[in-house]
Amino acid sequence: MLHFDTALTFFAASVLLALSPGPDNVFVLLHSAVHGRKAGLLVVLGLCSGLLFHTAAVALGLAAVFAASATAFTALKLLGAGYLLYLAWGAWHAPVGIADTATESEMSPLQTYLRGVIMNITNPKVAIFFLAFLPQFADPTQGSMALQIVQLGAVFMLAALLTFSAVAWFAAGFGQVFKQSHTAQRVLNRVASVVFVGLALRLATAQR
Repeated sequence: MLHFDTALTFFAASVLLALSPGPDNVFVLLHSAVHGRKAGLLVVLGLCSGLLFHTAAVALGLAAVFAASATAFTALKLLGAGYLLYLAWGAWHAPVGIADTATESEMSPLQTYLRGVIMNITNPKVAIFFLAFLPQFADPTQGSMALQIVQLGAVFMLAALLTFSAVAWFAAGFGQVFKQSHTAQRVLNRVASVVFVGLALRLATAQR
């Protein structure tokens, strides 16, 4: 069983990590600014749901496969890079409109949520990060390591949910300014597209 002090320390570290620049929080920021607060929060839920996969992978030892196998790591990172390029294409060609007529209406809540899930689980760096980070806070003398890993994963998800939700909330307010202008909205879509391409290249060239 996880000690409260350990969980609190881990939560603080997780918040700091969630705030540090990375693909997930950049994705939340851009998606919220372009598509609105509701879409941004749905993406956050998707990203946090994806962490369930990585937590289970560490608890079951699957993450070690990606750390040890160059083929598995490369396959997953190329899949993730391909998905980011797909998002880049969608952002570049997204229609523009005033306020509520913008691109937000074109995606269902499920589609938006799944974007976050896919974005997270196709990033092998997250799996390897969890493999390296979570066990440091688990203590074999406190019972089942797998159970402690699951508990640590839940704490990390809570930290990510709170942090990313705050990013989504404020980014959406900023994006509302752009939604009053077709030109500004188009520029924001183009910027989002370029950033997605950059994230795809970063992921495609990532090393274990």
